[in-house]
This record gives sequence, C-alpha cells and structure tokens, in this order.
Amino acid sequence: MHRFLKPVVFLLCLIPLAGLIFIVLTGRTSANPAEDILLTTGIWAFRFLLSSLAITPMRRLTGWNALIKYRRMLGLFAFFYATVHLTSYLLFDQVVMEAGAFGRVAADVAKRPFITAGMTAFLLMVPLALTSTKGWIRRLGRRWQRLHRLVYFSAGAAALHFVWKVKVAVGEPVYYAAFLAVLLGLRLAWWLPRRTGVTRPAAPPSHSPRAGV
Repeated sequence: MHRFLKPVVFLLCLIPLAGLIFIVLTGRTSANPAEDILLTTGIWAFRFLLSSLAITPMRRLTGWNALIKYRRMLGLFAFFYATVHLTSYLLFDQVVMEAGAFGRVAADVAKRPFITAGMTAFLLMVPLALTSTKGWIRRLGRRWQRLHRLVYFSAGAAALHFVWKVKVAVGEPVYYAAFLAVLLGLRLAWWLPRRTGVTRPAAPPSHSPRAGV
C-alpha cells in the first residue's frame, strides 16, 4: 500500500505549485503577481512544516504507524516551498541581479523583524533538509534527533514571520500559531513524564527510521 500511496502523496504536494503556475500563466493573479507568489509559496511552506510536525502526534494518538513514512517527504516539501518563497523574495523584492542587492538584503533582514524571523526559519531548515537522508541518520546516530529538534524553532520563527507580515493578530496567522502551540504542547506533555520518571505506555513502534525535516 505504501508503495502506491507515496507517489500519490508526492503529486498532491505539487498541486499548490501547479495551481500557482496556472494562475500566473493565465493572468488570474491580483494586481500584484509578485505578492501573490510570495504569499502562496510562504503559506504552503508553513503548512507543510506544520504537517510534518503533526505526523508524530497523529501516529501516537491513532496508532497508525504508516504515517511516519510520509514525514520526511512533507518536511522536504516544506523546505522546497520555503526555497521558492525565498527565491521569489530575492528576485521580486530585492532584484538580486542588480549591483548592491545582497547588501540591501542584509539591511532588510536586520531592519524588518518579519524578514528576520522568516530568514531565521529558513536557515534553521537548511541543516534539517541536508541531513534528512538515511545515510545521515546512521552517521549522526542520536545526535540526529537532537539536531532535528531545530524544526520546533524553525516553526516558531515561521509563525512569527506570518503574524508580523500581515500585521494582524487575528484570523489565519493566529489559527496556524495555535495549531503549532497544540503540536508543541502535546510533545511537551509526552516529554515531561519521562523527565520526571513517570512512565506511560510506549507509542507503537514505527518500524521505520525517524526521518524528515
């Protein structure tokens, strides 16, 4: 079943990009196509990041171990959309082909908090994406798990980036931030008993190495 579902999930993850390309090519964007591309790729990067974080709680709560096999794919798609988002910012907002563009980017990152948060979220995802292969999991051993806890900080920075970007602490940004808080709260609830010596029933074995952003 996994052999057939994985390509389907992969294609589903490409639908947002395909939809965006269609909208751009058919002229169905708003009066500001660059902003549409930035917003769409950014929000999908955050959605995929949250989806990858949701895999472990869903597996623990439902016992459906097969979910773990899709976490790496969702995490890598989060990085993919984040890369497209960053590239779009560099091309449309900063015009990197012009002289002095990188100085302007550095100044923008330092000056605008929402850009600082977004760049932080992206940079924290880079080592996660680079070490998401089975080879790196074997090489790093237990250090791999510690490294990949950076995803929590990346998600938190992404949530701040979204809230500060829209400058409205209501609606969609708050919903995503609340969902992230729930996901992190569940992890904390499962982690604290281990720290205090209180035992709980172990989660069903996944029969798969931990992988993903």
